[in-house]
Amino acid sequence: MDKQNLYEQFSKPLLNWFALYGRKNLPWQLPRTPYRVWISEIMLQQTQVQTVIPYFERFMQRFPNIRDLAQASEDEVLSLWSGLGYYSRARNLHQTAKSVMQNHGGVLPDNYQLLKELPGIGPSTAAAIVSQAFNQPVAILDGNVKRVLTRFFGIKGYPEQAQIKKTLWELANLCMPQEQCADYTQAIMDLGAMCCTPKNPNCLNCPLQNSCLAFKHKEQHLYPTKKIKKPLPTQYQQLLVLYNEQGHIYLERRPPVGLWGGLWCLPNLDEGDSPLDFIRLNYDLSGETPRKLIAFKHRFSHFHLEINAFSIKTKVLGKILSEKQGKWFAKEEINSLGLAQPTSKILYFHYNMPI
Repeated sequence: MDKQNLYEQFSKPLLNWFALYGRKNLPWQLPRTPYRVWISEIMLQQTQVQTVIPYFERFMQRFPNIRDLAQASEDEVLSLWSGLGYYSRARNLHQTAKSVMQNHGGVLPDNYQLLKELPGIGPSTAAAIVSQAFNQPVAILDGNVKRVLTRFFGIKGYPEQAQIKKTLWELANLCMPQEQCADYTQAIMDLGAMCCTPKNPNCLNCPLQNSCLAFKHKEQHLYPTKKIKKPLPTQYQQLLVLYNEQGHIYLERRPPVGLWGGLWCLPNLDEGDSPLDFIRLNYDLSGETPRKLIAFKHRFSHFHLEINAFSIKTKVLGKILSEKQGKWFAKEEINSLGLAQPTSKILYFHYNMPI
């Protein structure tokens, strides 16, 4: 199928649908600047629009431009990101802001290749930025677009397989019009979110139904081909709220790479180990009998974590023998830290449970 036919059967009806039904009042569209598009695209990775909106608005209030973001501390950036997950995104945002200030005069590049060289910006994110912010005809390929394309063209096979992904990129670029690029990019994302949904797609109101192979053969449920899921393992940990006579809380900063990278966390130990023995051996601390705070499950993309949280009042300030980067914090200091979500949840219970 050539590009002109695809325009008539795919791009044109999609743009007409967008003019009537598309989302045009999202926070990052008012106004739609390169900076705001970039921040929103990073936040929207692996995260739904309604979840992102309040985070985006708080982020823009504190960092209205790239200079303010570059000059901020990593702790402050992570603090505003806390709860969104995938924290490497926040660290990459911060590093990219610094790089743009240093190497691009504080202006986000309008070049697809240059954008891909910046931390955390892959091919689809770079395409989203240049198409939406600079109206350039460069196609994106996110989860919504993969779903729309596999159904429309009847592409079987797991979309992340190299050959399937190559085919989808080729089709995405064929479908991208030369004009109205920003509208088209938003339109295909909106179609995937509003009509061509993973479950119970609203095909009767889809502008592409006349040419969609999945709809024609009533096989929408077969696309895209799903990856065979293996059951996720479960790990078990105890997290400890250590607080001293002054009410200060001891937190440790995680290494930059890995689980909760760069965030402040409560000390953790394996399920079944003695919390009092643990703090004596690792921190040279003695403490009162541990008090149970909360038990809950935290879900990651690759495993589940069962957490039991305890608070322990330490009898002395303590000499920290742990090799981790640890520090005591007053309550008023904690709000400005980038906290791992379980740590934030546990501290809420610590401060609000009656003694």
